[in-house]
Amino acid sequence: MTTITSIEWQQFLAGHTEAHILQTAEWGRLKSAFGWSAQPIVQSDTGALILFKKLPLGFSAGYIPKGPVGGDWDKLWPEVDQLCKQKRAIFLKVEPDSSNETGTAAQSLEKNGFVRVTRTIQPGRSIIINLQGNEEDWLARMKQKTRYNIRLAQKKEIVVQPSRDIAEFYSLMQVTGSRDGFGVHSQAYYQMAYDIFKPLGQCELLVARYQDMTVAALMVFTHGERSWYLYGASSDAERNRMPTYLLQWEAMRWAASRGCHEYDLWGVPDEDEETLEAQFSNRYDGLWGVYRFKRGYGGAIVRSVGAFDRVYIPVLYRLYQFISSRREI
Repeated sequence: MTTITSIEWQQFLAGHTEAHILQTAEWGRLKSAFGWSAQPIVQSDTGALILFKKLPLGFSAGYIPKGPVGGDWDKLWPEVDQLCKQKRAIFLKVEPDSSNETGTAAQSLEKNGFVRVTRTIQPGRSIIINLQGNEEDWLARMKQKTRYNIRLAQKKEIVVQPSRDIAEFYSLMQVTGSRDGFGVHSQAYYQMAYDIFKPLGQCELLVARYQDMTVAALMVFTHGERSWYLYGASSDAERNRMPTYLLQWEAMRWAASRGCHEYDLWGVPDEDEETLEAQFSNRYDGLWGVYRFKRGYGGAIVRSVGAFDRVYIPVLYRLYQFISSRREI
């Protein structure tokens, strides 16, 4: 079993710049501070960062977010099985960084004992913006209303700047979570994410201000030629000035300045594009309001291949599914 250190995993990923940020050693370090343990494993030119969460009675649950990395997954699974059994994992959940539901990722998983499941940890569908070309090209791909709102925010004196004030960001996250009905991480979580990725040039906290008041903020992350909008928040004040539109625009510009070719807006409702377009104007539940906002940036709607579970202890797996049906692992 070829388990490796975090430093060795960083060296491995140096040859795989296409890897998702959730597969980086830094992401493993972040999750290890909040209830998980991270173990990278490599077989030949294929590897994975596996996260383990402790469960009662010495058992665990395993998770590979947006991986494995590399080409020959079939050679990796025996090594992964051995590690999971050593960790007394009840099951292993894998969410590949793939959008091809019948491609090689799904084929490798299914022929190696994984079962496709409906419950995912990461968003099932996202909007990815093409950052190639110049800024006029970006604007040309946007909806007219989004272009208008970006310019309106500039005219209405919204200013976007980098910030180091995680406490302020967390305060905004609490307001947004309460207003929109979603859970937020602790302030310590956002602080550590910033402290880990910012010194590497892979994270920025951007805030939108009107005069001396912060009205919106987001954290953008990069790895290789890709970037992700993972966390964002806004206050209830000055929304007529459209600060979130300019904020996303500046995040796109920041990502492009780091050499990124795409900007992932993260989660939208997991529906096909025809349904999304037919219903977005009159749906307000879940992520539908988010979709109304994000669709305007002219990105491509991309659906992930989904989630697959490899079950090691079936009876405990069924019990776990029953107990945690409304919680993340």
